[in-house]
Amino acid sequence: MPEEEKKTPSASAEPATTDTPQDDINALEGAQATSNDGIIDATGTSSDSADGPKPDNKSGNKKGGIKGLLQRFNIYLLLFVFILGVAGVIIAVAYFQSKSASTTSTLKTQDLTQATLDQVANSDAAIGDSQQVLTVRSSTVFSGKVLIRSGLEVAGNLNVGGTLALNNISVSGASQLGQVQVNKNLAVAGDTGIQGSLTVAKSLQVNGGATFAGPISAPQITTSNLQLNSDLILTRHIVAGGGTPSRSTGPAIGSGGSASNSGSDTAGSVSINTGGGASAGCFVTINFTSRYNSTPRILLTPVGSGSGTITYYVNRTTSNFSICASTPPPSGASFGFDYFVIN
Repeated sequence: MPEEEKKTPSASAEPATTDTPQDDINALEGAQATSNDGIIDATGTSSDSADGPKPDNKSGNKKGGIKGLLQRFNIYLLLFVFILGVAGVIIAVAYFQSKSASTTSTLKTQDLTQATLDQVANSDAAIGDSQQVLTVRSSTVFSGKVLIRSGLEVAGNLNVGGTLALNNISVSGASQLGQVQVNKNLAVAGDTGIQGSLTVAKSLQVNGGATFAGPISAPQITTSNLQLNSDLILTRHIVAGGGTPSRSTGPAIGSGGSASNSGSDTAGSVSINTGGGASAGCFVTINFTSRYNSTPRILLTPVGSGSGTITYYVNRTTSNFSICASTPPPSGASFGFDYFVIN
């Protein structure tokens, strides 16, 4: 390796300084450092890369990172301590406020002596104030009236032996009453369920429809219109009421003849007395008091043997019907018919 030996500097070639012994020592150290800097390792790496100033740089970087970490840690610690302090103040204020509120709402209690009770019985003395509670453990009887200026709260049952007079009562829940008497109107906005019997002393007016699951028993039912969806079963007589219809005689009744009638638009009787010169045609016309919606059916029954010889027939309209004969009847004869009208 001749080239490497040529590059190696010689220590004797440099001039030596002769100032002071300390300078000589420094010079030797500097020469040694220079000599060491000039040595080339056979592996191709210099000694500076192994023991140079790199350890000092790493130590400086390490110190700077720890310092910055400590600074950041101190800031977060201060913030955390500040938050804890604020939370502690808030908790303390809330605690003292709740304690103050509970203290002000606490009612004081006081025992009543016999002398105090005697004073209450013999005078109108005021006991305590609104912030105190009067507790009576024994049963209490008030011989006179009791006036409660504020509200009355009953934790248990309330039994009233006499009459209870209330100007207004509002019940939000369920109520069970043994007997209720309403002297004035009773208005129920919702549905009403009555499990027992219902007795109405006066009239009952229903503006809407009514549905009955069981039978209806009434001595008399008056209605303007009755519609039956099933059969009509009558165990007693049918009595037709209403006004008596008017009548008018026809030319077939003859000279001096007359007619009379009784009953109603539904059922009745007609009596005919022929005069002289009776002829075929209509004897009498019965005019209904109320006309039917359509032409009704007339059931005519002859009454007596004299009516059996008459060849009668009926003309009918919505307002009247006529009793007629197809052949002339005998003059001076009397006969009659019963009629029944159904629409």
